[in-house]
Amino acid sequence: MAGGALKYRHLNRKSSHRQALLRNLVTSLFEHESIATTWHKAKEAQRLAEKLITLGKRNTEASRKKAEAIFYTPLSLLPKLTTTLRTRYLTRPGGYTRVLRIEPIKEDQAASAILELVDGPKDMRFAMTARTLVRERNSESNGGEVRDITARNIQKVTRFREGGVKALEREVGRLEREEGEGGGGKGRGREEMEKRRERAERRERVYPSQDRYGELGGG
Repeated sequence: MAGGALKYRHLNRKSSHRQALLRNLVTSLFEHESIATTWHKAKEAQRLAEKLITLGKRNTEASRKKAEAIFYTPLSLLPKLTTTLRTRYLTRPGGYTRVLRIEPIKEDQAASAILELVDGPKDMRFAMTARTLVRERNSESNGGEVRDITARNIQKVTRFREGGVKALEREVGRLEREEGEGGGGKGRGREEMEKRRERAERRERVYPSQDRYGELGGG
């Protein structure tokens, strides 16, 4: 209709085919927790995935029936939705998924993206924040201090994740061990221990207080 607002993307498919495509995408998303597809498909699948998690958090008979009608493999995914994912997102008010642009993955160079469940084992922002934290702690140019933008990202990836700060520190420690092994590990010995001690002393300043960044969203 002329002048009407676009409520959703048709994806060049008739209604039944579009719904089947989105059901297939969210089924794969909840199974693997991260999928790569085109940007427009990811944005439409994101809307359906958010609704599914809301249904899982309600966890009533009616909401379970609605979720069961969407999944192609409800026997394996419905228990995950109402237990694992419900527990993960119970205190999060929204923003359960994230869409990240990536290089085109198809020959036609269509805009591509990764659609993922946040705070999960494949959370890319969490992994990138951990790598950035390792790099900035080891940087001599800024004295090992963490930039404000990194501090805000730390707040975002740890705010609603259970044991978020400890999980981030474990990932940082794992990355530091990998760097140590790849760069001649044993030869650094005492110097590496001194750096670790200095980082431990600065740790309280790394994580922003809730007062400073409390207004930021968790996604």
